[in-house]
Amino acid sequence: MVARNITAEVNRLRQQLAEHNYQYYVLDDPKIPDAEYDRLVQRLLELETAHPELVTNHSPTQRVGAGALTEFAQITHRLPMLSLDNAFSADGIAAFAKRINDKLIKTDAIEFVCEPKLDGLAVSLVYQNGELLQAATRGDGKVGEDITLNVKTIASVPLRLRGSNYPALLEVRGEVFMTKTGFANLNQRATENEEKVFANPRNAAAGSLRQLDSNITATRPLEIYFYAVGFVDGGTVASSHWDVLQQMASWGLRVNPETARATGVADCLKYYDDLLARRDELDYEIDGIVYKVNQFVEQQQLGFVSRAPRWAIAHKFPAQEEITQIEAVEFQVGRTGALTPVARLQPVQVGGVTVSNATLHNMDEVARKDIRLGDTVIVRRAGDVIPEIVKPILERRKRGAKQVQLPKQCPECGSEVIRLEGEAVARCSGGLFCPAQRKQAIKHFAGRKALDIDGLGDKLVDQLVDADLIATVADLYQLQLNTLADLERMGQKSAENLLQALEQSKKTTFAKFLFALGIREVGEATALNLATHFVSLQRLMQATEEELIAVPEVGPIVAAHTTCFFQQPHNCEVIQALLAAGICWEQVAPPSAIAQPLAGKTIVLTGTLTSMSRDEAKAKLQVLGAKVSTSVSKNTSLVIAGEAAGSKLTKAEQLGVTVLDEAAFTELLLSN
Repeated sequence: MVARNITAEVNRLRQQLAEHNYQYYVLDDPKIPDAEYDRLVQRLLELETAHPELVTNHSPTQRVGAGALTEFAQITHRLPMLSLDNAFSADGIAAFAKRINDKLIKTDAIEFVCEPKLDGLAVSLVYQNGELLQAATRGDGKVGEDITLNVKTIASVPLRLRGSNYPALLEVRGEVFMTKTGFANLNQRATENEEKVFANPRNAAAGSLRQLDSNITATRPLEIYFYAVGFVDGGTVASSHWDVLQQMASWGLRVNPETARATGVADCLKYYDDLLARRDELDYEIDGIVYKVNQFVEQQQLGFVSRAPRWAIAHKFPAQEEITQIEAVEFQVGRTGALTPVARLQPVQVGGVTVSNATLHNMDEVARKDIRLGDTVIVRRAGDVIPEIVKPILERRKRGAKQVQLPKQCPECGSEVIRLEGEAVARCSGGLFCPAQRKQAIKHFAGRKALDIDGLGDKLVDQLVDADLIATVADLYQLQLNTLADLERMGQKSAENLLQALEQSKKTTFAKFLFALGIREVGEATALNLATHFVSLQRLMQATEEELIAVPEVGPIVAAHTTCFFQQPHNCEVIQALLAAGICWEQVAPPSAIAQPLAGKTIVLTGTLTSMSRDEAKAKLQVLGAKVSTSVSKNTSLVIAGEAAGSKLTKAEQLGVTVLDEAAFTELLLSN
């Protein structure tokens, strides 16, 4: 049994340390030097080491970190952590205030609370009976990650609330960040230890807060400011946001000292201008101001829209710009084959972030801005938006600076790059083979409207590609039972079901096979038109652009994409591998052998059909010889009216044109 005087000393030390933490972090008015504080902590640690039965979860000594986790658990927020709408000008804030007045039916100026918008990470902390119970990241707003052990290492987070007038269950929201000073010291240590340095304070804070080993987090200079109360049970809080902030401070929760009240738009803008002018003086990064309606009763009346409250808005600071130089331009290939030029820059600090890359969007944008290799340029970073080049500084351009050239071959797979006249985006034509596109190609190939491979969802495709088990769609048909069964979340039965679905998918139609190939601009209806016209795959693969344009509803763009696709050797190799794997379809009669009972008739589709898409209906009518038009006139032979048919149906009735509902249309198709 521990002596009573030891227990009393431990309790006294904890109370002293809690009071000193409050004075230091909340009031910013320390009463003792750091050395004395350290001696108190050391004495408490000695006593707890000698008497471990006295250790509690809220002891100041428990901030040192715990054992490493293998992964973060998920926590569902009792109340969603919402996003904020943004405004970028005084007019935007005036419009925001007007919307509030209109909604509340008020003419008086609204009282707001103005807060610096920290560039950190939003977190949720739950206190039960005053003790820290759990902490979570914002996540997707509904579900976050359990970071309780890491948050406990942050010195400015109270492990136990002060006083006794707090609710039994209290959720508070805050922003974890790293000061500029702390960030500089962290990078200095990393440099001295020949370790990788962090790009900016926000990245450093994010990386530190999401460490699986809280011992690492404990070494990082993380801070927090609390800005709101979330879920409350077993008690009440004040009736205004400002008063709640004062309550939070009295409980030992650190509130930003720059927070202030403002009445009306003019006061808000004055606060904005003041903090913008002092932005660089602050020891933490902010990217704007948050305005919140102060009275909770008014907040409740205003409510929410989508994922954001109507009663709050973020007034972002102007985009920050710097000057640097383009060292090279490279091309990245997206999942749909789009080539995006990316400028590699001499690294430069923009808005607190080291920027070394900037998007150039597309070749039209490169030409419009007249950007050349080696140019000195102005680069802009606005909030979390990808950095972009504003313009070159022509006065600094070197003589003979070379223009940026679009590559002729894809940098990922070597297939031809195609950029059609009038299109801003250039694309790789190796859709079935290109590594950058393989996941998208496989997901499309397996889709319900394509080969319809049941059980081959997006996550499984990602897993198969990431494990290097498949590189093209043809590899799907080489998968083995044991390989699939060993995958995470699969098992024997799921693997057997997938192999059965793959086997069933081998019997398809020519049109579905064409659609599954993912040829640019070839949708379901176009694939059906091509299949009906050419009948055989070999004929289609050998068709010229002129022959393709002769197909109904196929224009120059579709023809160009189709011929280019089949001209790529890698695409043809994958197609041959698919056929060798057993994919087949019934041969259909050539168009000349198909009866066309609707030849010469002009038909209009309107409204929504429940049994098929508009494109499918259009393709079926075209196979029967009809011309499908988009407008009703006296020359219209027939109108097919689905649900919610509008003005086209009205005009057809006025002109006396025959109208069929969906049931009659289905009967028409079956009878022909």
